[in-house]
Amino acid sequence: SLSVLQALEDGLKRADADPSVKAVMICGENGKFSAGADIRGFSSPKKCGTALGPIISLIERSEKPVVAAIEGVALGGGLEVALGCHYRIAHVKARMGLPEVTIGLLPGAEGTQRLPRLIGVPAALDIITTGRHVPATEALKLGLVDEVVEENTVEAAIRLANKV
Repeated sequence: SLSVLQALEDGLKRADADPSVKAVMICGENGKFSAGADIRGFSSPKKCGTALGPIISLIERSEKPVVAAIEGVALGGGLEVALGCHYRIAHVKARMGLPEVTIGLLPGAEGTQRLPRLIGVPAALDIITTGRHVPATEALKLGLVDEVVEENTVEAAIRLANKV
C-alpha cells in the first residue's frame, strides 16, 4: 500500500540521517515478510505517492548495512525489497518468489535485474519465468539468502546487523 511504501521510505531516510543508527533491519509483521503488492490496485488510476523501485534503490544505496528478516513469504515486491537489502536472513519455513508471471505480469521493481546479479542467470530465469516459490533451504544454496535460521528471524537479523 502507499502508506507502507511511504513509511518504509521515511524510516530509511531517518535511519540514514541519524548517526546513532549503525544498521537497519527490515521485517514484516505477523510472521510474513511481504506478499507483495495488492493487485487490485493495478487497475486503479495512478495515485501520487512513492513507487517501490525508488525505495528499493534507496535501500541498496544506504551506506549503513540493511538486513532483511524474511519470515513466511517474500513474494513479488516483497522479494524485490529483500533483493535491495545488503543481507538476507530467512526462517527455515520461509518461501520466496516472483509469482507475478502467473497472472501475466513481470516483476516491476527491478527484481529481474537484481536476482540474476545475485544468483546467476539460469537460476534467476527459472524463478522469474515460472513464478515458483523457492523454499529457504534452496534459497540458501542458490545464494538468494545469506543465512537460514530455525529461531527468531528478527533476532538473528539484528545479530547479523551488529556483526557487520
